[in-house]
Amino acid sequence: MTEPRIFGIAGWKNSGKTGLAVRLVTELVARGYRVSTIKHAHHDFDIDKIGADSWRHREAGAHEVTIVSGTRFAIMHELRGAAEPSFAEIVARLAPCDLILIEGYKREPIPKIEARRLEAANRTPLAPTDPHIVAIAADHAVDDAGLPVFDLDDTAAIADFVLATVGLRP
Repeated sequence: MTEPRIFGIAGWKNSGKTGLAVRLVTELVARGYRVSTIKHAHHDFDIDKIGADSWRHREAGAHEVTIVSGTRFAIMHELRGAAEPSFAEIVARLAPCDLILIEGYKREPIPKIEARRLEAANRTPLAPTDPHIVAIAADHAVDDAGLPVFDLDDTAAIADFVLATVGLRP
């Protein structure tokens, strides 16, 4: 089995990462690619509703709860004090696909594009200190980047760049 093709989107809070990820998934799926995503959250999150059967299973102490229907399935894994799984462990759990698009995990050694918006919580550039950032997507002019720079909303051009970077045909 070949290693999965992985490309990331890094940036500070409110830099446009999620919007870019959603537009890229839409664009790449429309082109016929099978895309999976991983989003890293820096805070506690929950995808379950209080009182739902699956929530009750988790609250009772289940290690993993799987919800399955004719449309989708989800597996919730409770860490219960264990360490957060490594990036590699999460990637290994995904089904085969053409591309895994990562949002967050800005310190992982994977090729990534840095999202920048003037409204970002922090506008300190990541690219100068991260050799894995291979391009920048911004909603403003970027001078002396030394990397390809895209308009944050130019989804088609960014998709072409991502595909070329990971070795897939645009």
